[in-house]
Amino acid sequence: MQSGLVLVTGANGFVGKWTVLELLRAGFSVRGTVRSESRAEAVRAAVRAHVGEEALSRLTFIRLDLMRDDRWAEAMAGIDAIVHVAAHLVDEEPKDMQVVVGPALEGTERVLRFAVTSGVKRIVMTSSVATVGYGHGLVAGRQTYAENDFTDLDGMYFSWAYCIGKTMAEQTAWAYARNEDLALTTIHPGAILGPALDADVSTSLQMVSGVLDGSAPVMPSNGFSVVDVRDVAAMHVAALQQPETVGQRYLAASDYIPFPQVGRILAEAYPERNITQKTLPDWIIKLLARFGGPMRQIINDIGNEKHYSRDKGEALLGRRFISGKDAVLATAASLIRLGLLKPKV
Repeated sequence: MQSGLVLVTGANGFVGKWTVLELLRAGFSVRGTVRSESRAEAVRAAVRAHVGEEALSRLTFIRLDLMRDDRWAEAMAGIDAIVHVAAHLVDEEPKDMQVVVGPALEGTERVLRFAVTSGVKRIVMTSSVATVGYGHGLVAGRQTYAENDFTDLDGMYFSWAYCIGKTMAEQTAWAYARNEDLALTTIHPGAILGPALDADVSTSLQMVSGVLDGSAPVMPSNGFSVVDVRDVAAMHVAALQQPETVGQRYLAASDYIPFPQVGRILAEAYPERNITQKTLPDWIIKLLARFGGPMRQIINDIGNEKHYSRDKGEALLGRRFISGKDAVLATAASLIRLGLLKPKV
């Protein structure tokens, strides 16, 4: 598929905006789903700075809610493919898990159900490494996961709403693909960093902003497998363009970077800034995680390193992933350019 009209859910999100941009650059027409007209205008403004008016003329929007049936049939009219990006991210583990699990699972089911009734067969879905590398009993050491690994929710030591929601949503998607003969591809990013197109940024960028402006006084000792948002968007477009990707999962993860390394990268690039350097002992994180909050979202990674195979994802792109260091630096540069850091006190 080299052209056509693509429905992008969650077009106003961090990944959504980049995906819209890359689809337009590749010659596709895009219909983006947004919650309000103001968000549609924000996407237009972000994209306008990178493409010409001809590309912008191929971008339209429809206002709807991932949790309601209204207007989804209208959204699917004339669509050649769907890129389902929409996700609900939160800063800390919610007391009510359904705040995150509901949109992930019910939202995905709604998109697929209306795709089936509308006769849309081709779907590329943003999943996560959270559906791959958890519940395998790893509590210490290094492990590398590949596309044939699946998270075992029953094997997790601590519940994690994002992981549960993403895993259940992927399971639902593959069940639909089998039962309804859908041409599905799933993309599984690690921690998504990279340049923001505007001031409406993802919570994932806080992993850099808090260290860069010193607003996070300490950081955990563990790390995360990074991927640049530009690679994530490019993988979605490449999946649409390459028919052999149907029925396949693709990991999108570059380098594993511990938080202290993020601090060192930023301190070297911005020596004049008050870069966070202190780390929080693992035992304190484990204690705090029992009460929920932001520590609950990283507790399953404390004491172990989760690496992800990059071979299949890089083959899809036809090049190497952007390095983790470059993704961190690109994030920092955009946060500074957009004035999104907390002022020095």
